[in-house]
Amino acid sequence: MKLTILTDNTTRIDAYYLGEPGVSYYLEDEGRRILFDTGYSDVYVRNAAAMGIDLSAVDTVVLSHGHDDHTGGLVHLPPPVARPRLYAHPDVFLPRRWGGQSIGAPWTEEQAAERFDLRLTAEPAEVTPRLIFLGQIPRTQPFEPDRAIGERLTDGGWQPDCLPDDSALVYRGEEGLTVITGCSHAGICNIIEQAIRVCGDERIAGVIGGFHLLELSDRVRGTAAYLRRRHPRRLCPCHCTCFAARAAIHSAVPVEEVCVGDMLEIR
Repeated sequence: MKLTILTDNTTRIDAYYLGEPGVSYYLEDEGRRILFDTGYSDVYVRNAAAMGIDLSAVDTVVLSHGHDDHTGGLVHLPPPVARPRLYAHPDVFLPRRWGGQSIGAPWTEEQAAERFDLRLTAEPAEVTPRLIFLGQIPRTQPFEPDRAIGERLTDGGWQPDCLPDDSALVYRGEEGLTVITGCSHAGICNIIEQAIRVCGDERIAGVIGGFHLLELSDRVRGTAAYLRRRHPRRLCPCHCTCFAARAAIHSAVPVEEVCVGDMLEIR
């Protein structure tokens, strides 16, 4: 499988791609063209064009969760050649707010259904024979408890939002599992444990994505200790992972920097 970073907070000097505080990855696997998250804006579309990637050929969209830095770009996706499938948790399109500001997806579920073949599920789902959407992530690690970010609108009104819709992808490769995540609000270690349960394989070949570790904390220290035990061969924390957290993790497991435009071969 090939993974190309279309959007991230970080760009490389002299590459001349655009960055923003969001995530979008373009994946090619088993003849499928998959878009994982869409960032805030049309940045991923502009970067894809500069990289020679035709987003009108995308046949599958996967959303990691309902925040606007991962779903806002949906409105800019070029008209597809065929109606794409969209995999996400059933709560992904719920309205969300923080500090009086809307931070949710740009469309309702009904609006999204006009454009996509919706595959909304809290259970794991096969995207390709080797690529799995992990569904709702159980919170099992004591250092990664639920924590609310703003509120979401449910049938019971506005409620603290602990992001039960936060999910990820796992690729079942020859060298083990590669976890691909958006923000890891569910906890990156909880996500890895879900991938192991779903796939029945404890070999962690790689992890890429945001870890939502914004300051040095017990959560960071617990994450570093967990990753030392699991020892992924390739570890690429990006997006919402601060320098102090990356440094702490790097002291336990070597960290690789990735930026917009980078292409990863995953086997």
